[in-house]
Amino acid sequence: MVCAAWLISDCASVLVVTKFARRSATRKTRIGRNTMQLCYALRRGVYYPSQRDAFGEMPPKQYRAGYLAKVKKMGFDTLEVPASYDENAEKHAKELKAELEGAGLAVGCVRAGGPVIDPIQGPKVVARLKQAVKYAAWAGATVVNTTCVTPATEPGGVGSDRRGERVSQGASRLASEYEFERTAAKFREVGQMAADLGLNMSIEVHQGSIADNSVATNHLLDLIDLPTFGANPDLGNILWQFEQPEETSEAAIVALAPRATYWHCKNLLRVHIEELHHTLFIRVPLPDGEIDYRFALSAMADAKYKGYVAIEGVNIGDQLTGDAKSAAYVRGILAELGE
Repeated sequence: MVCAAWLISDCASVLVVTKFARRSATRKTRIGRNTMQLCYALRRGVYYPSQRDAFGEMPPKQYRAGYLAKVKKMGFDTLEVPASYDENAEKHAKELKAELEGAGLAVGCVRAGGPVIDPIQGPKVVARLKQAVKYAAWAGATVVNTTCVTPATEPGGVGSDRRGERVSQGASRLASEYEFERTAAKFREVGQMAADLGLNMSIEVHQGSIADNSVATNHLLDLIDLPTFGANPDLGNILWQFEQPEETSEAAIVALAPRATYWHCKNLLRVHIEELHHTLFIRVPLPDGEIDYRFALSAMADAKYKGYVAIEGVNIGDQLTGDAKSAAYVRGILAELGE
């Protein structure tokens, strides 16, 4: 077991973070842009008159013209979209590409993922991930974002929600080195396929997975060992995995920025109920939460990151107003940083 290895509070882990950061500074990742750009990773797609609220999906096509015009006006350059897996996937991808280009936008990222080494789901997940890579190439995306969240080992039990408890099922602190090696082998296979098509890949720092903090993620990336396969340093996922976060947002972003190929940005307010050893979270626009994105953006700029700043939208209420606030906040800080 590697429990102690991934506890960021441990002094040895801090040294490991420093070692990984230094090593990664020499790695080259294909990004293809000269500055950071905003990508809209929408999470709520309700837009009048459509009431459809499918996670991370835009309104139905018949309502999208006005929606996309609004997204463009908010200052976004690209969108994050899910892959399509049916027999018409190539046609769908090319139609979506044309539709977004007509609105002055583009597909920036395609997302897909899952438990790649799960004995039951794993083969299907890997096959779908390869299909997502093809879909990304057809759609004109530059990066495929993936995760390796595993099914709950005790559904409904302590830690099965992977948020705000002292235990998080599937966390790196519960993993073995063998799990890291097998996961890396699967991702290396798909990552090479993506690289051959001119695409980057990112492993999202995500609760309930072995890539859930900076040390574990850097270790997994070392095992994958592809220059085009980097990190998505999602600080919100670190903040809300446990009752108390394993590491500060500042430590995590400094450790992961040199290896980033994509970047989810969301912010949260914590409501800690000490007597119950439980923390609840409220998602808010980027300037209004507990993660210091001025610091984070500065760290990414210092690391010469030229990828997408993907704003993960709010998921309740008037999301477009909240997400416009986040976009304006990021643009303002990037301007100050000369980006």
